[in-house]
Amino acid sequence: MKYVDEYRDAAGVQRLVEAIRKCQTRPWVIMEVCGGQTHAIVRFGLDELLPPGLTLVHGPGCPVCVTPVELIDKAVALARRSEVIFCSFGDMLRVPGSREDLLSVKAAGGDVRMVYSPLDAVALARRHPDRHVVFFAVGFETTAPANALAVLQARRLGLKNFSLLVSHVRVPPAIVALLSSPDNRIQGFLTAGHVCTVMGYTEYEPLAEQFRVPMVVTGFEPLDILQGIYRCVRQLERGEARVENAYARAVRREGNLPAQRLMQEVFEIVDRQWRGLGRIPASGLGLRDTYADYDAERRFELAVSSQPDSGECISGLVLQGRKKPIECPAFGTRCTPEHPLGATMVSSEGACAAYYRYRRVPAVPAT
Repeated sequence: MKYVDEYRDAAGVQRLVEAIRKCQTRPWVIMEVCGGQTHAIVRFGLDELLPPGLTLVHGPGCPVCVTPVELIDKAVALARRSEVIFCSFGDMLRVPGSREDLLSVKAAGGDVRMVYSPLDAVALARRHPDRHVVFFAVGFETTAPANALAVLQARRLGLKNFSLLVSHVRVPPAIVALLSSPDNRIQGFLTAGHVCTVMGYTEYEPLAEQFRVPMVVTGFEPLDILQGIYRCVRQLERGEARVENAYARAVRREGNLPAQRLMQEVFEIVDRQWRGLGRIPASGLGLRDTYADYDAERRFELAVSSQPDSGECISGLVLQGRKKPIECPAFGTRCTPEHPLGATMVSSEGACAAYYRYRRVPAVPAT
């Protein structure tokens, strides 16, 4: 398949691994921000091909994983209402809230539906004028344009029975939070190619300069990721700190300007609580006041009493790149995809789910 098979070429992988080996003279720690990249790294064993001293750590690039417990509890409360059809992507259905998840509500009779697009939820609102349809708008900047389009479409159609429960987050402020932590050990970043396809990478340029950290825009196939690692190591060895685009077939510096304008029309930048990271200023997107009628939190005046995450779960440390999933005592025993303690074991982009699926036996001794 074009643009897939050629980026999984075994000989190309070996050439890039050898280039990294020749380039590296010191130990370095590089974080891949995106959960999709994490799954590719673990699935193809890319981290195990790297030379000693070069460490990859996994970041908070799984939007399902960083959705806070409070919003899951609000989703559960909405889904329990008889007048509501609650729509979500499948990953969100098993994410644990304080007491239960959306799948449990569905099993108890709640009208919870898995959809593949926010426009599916708009179509449901048209077909069911007697019900209120809520779509769980979760994601980074990648999914925000489609959700903005759904709101604009609902307004154009005059729908009064459609709204979003918004949990959009932005990548650059999360990177700032990680690099500002006193426990930070990250020396370089692989940034998420799909986010940069929408947003470009101009926001990363001042961060690379401020924190003296190289950032490489990277895709999701083995050669993409290894090329990103090679470029990052090369900058680190040279004492450079700038943004490089290693995903030029999809990403332009300025990004997708029409998609950005769509987002800016409907959403505004807000502070946002991240599961595992806490509250990060200017790290989220919320509906503008002009679209308040489509904000489920305002429409239903949601107020819930949430409990903290399980003290046994270390997903917060995993999302910060401070621990690997196999370092959790509950991994694969008391915490599995069927009975997860945290969101990182549920999502298709979660680091714990990746290790459970592809690497059940630890590659290194747990510490």
